Amino acid sequence: MTDKQWDQLLKVIAGELVKPLPVGFIIDSPWLPGWSGITILDYYTSERMWLEANFKVVQRFPEVIFLPGFWSEFGMCTEPAAWGARCIWPEDEFPFAERVIHDWSEVHRKKKPNCKTDGLCPFVVKRLLHRQEMIEREGHAIRFAVSRGPMNIASFLVGHTELMEGVKTHPTEVETLLRIVTDFVTEWLQYQAALFPSIGGMLVLDDLIGFLGEADFCRFALPYFKQIGHCLDFPVKILHNDCYGKITAKYLREMGFNVFNFSYEHTLPAMREWAGSEVVLLGNIPPRDVLALGSPEQVKESVREAIASLADHRRLILSCGGGMPPNVPTINVDAFCEAVAEASATLSG
Repeated sequence: MTDKQWDQLLKVIAGELVKPLPVGFIIDSPWLPGWSGITILDYYTSERMWLEANFKVVQRFPEVIFLPGFWSEFGMCTEPAAWGARCIWPEDEFPFAERVIHDWSEVHRKKKPNCKTDGLCPFVVKRLLHRQEMIEREGHAIRFAVSRGPMNIASFLVGHTELMEGVKTHPTEVETLLRIVTDFVTEWLQYQAALFPSIGGMLVLDDLIGFLGEADFCRFALPYFKQIGHCLDFPVKILHNDCYGKITAKYLREMGFNVFNFSYEHTLPAMREWAGSEVVLLGNIPPRDVLALGSPEQVKESVREAIASLADHRRLILSCGGGMPPNVPTINVDAFCEAVAEASATLSG
C-alpha cells in the first residue's frame, strides 16, 4: 500500500468524503495466483513468484486499495500449522489443515504455540523481511498485521462441525480452547507489528462467528475479539466476516474494530443501521455471482445500485461482500472501478 492510499484510508475512517469513492479488495491466494498465471502452490513456495504476482496486481490497478497488501500467507494453513496440524498442499487447489483435537478431553493438554518459531509463522514474516526493501523501493509499505480469528483457527483444530456442536455440548472446553487461541492471535499480531514499524493496521478474518446466535456470540466471541481488537493501538482495524453479520455489526465498536467486510447478502443501508455511522463499510457487491461470473455491465449495474442505496457516502469503501473470489477477470475489475468513478462524479460534498 502506498502512502497516498494509506492517507486515503485514514481520511475515510475519519469520516471525510473522499472522491472518487475508494475501491478496496481483500486479495490473497484464492484469486491472485490464478489471475497472475501461476499455481497456488507456486505462489506459496516461491518468494519471487509471490512478489511478482503482488507487483503485477498493484501496477495493473493502481487506483485500487488492496488489503492487506502484499499479504504473506499460506491459506487456511497459516495459523493451524503452529498447532501441529498436518497440512495438505495440492498443486492448484486450496490447502487444508487437518484437525489435531479428536476429543474434547485433549483441549486441556494443549499449549499456546510460539509465533516466533512454530509452524508457518516464521515463514510468513521471513518472506516479508526478505522482500521488504523491494516492496518499499516500489513505493509501497507493509501496513497490516494479519491473522485469522480465534473461532476460525479453533474450527480447524477441532473440526468445524465439532466446534459448533461443542458450543452447546462442551462449552467449558470451547472456552478453554478459545482462550489459548486468542492469546496466540494476540501475540501473533503484536509480533508482526514489532517487526515492521510501518504497520499501522490489523486485519482479522473469522467467518465462524457469523454462525452464533447473540447469546453465544457474547460468550464465545465478544470477550476474545475485545482482547484482539484492543491489543494494538492502531487507527485501522478491519474485521472480515462474510457469513451472517448483523450480530457482529452490533458489537464492532465494543470489540475495537472500525472497518467491516461483510456478506453481500446484507445491503449497505441495513449494515449501516446495524454497525452505526462510525464504522467504515467495506462492500458490498456479490463476489461470485456478479464480480466473478457476471458481465462487465452487470458489475457496473451492481456497483451503481450499491452507491445509490446510500444517502451518505462517508465511511464507505466499495468492494465485494467478502474476499476477492477465484476467477474474477480483469475486465470486471476495470468495470467495477469505472462504475465507481462515474457514480462519484455526481456525488455532492
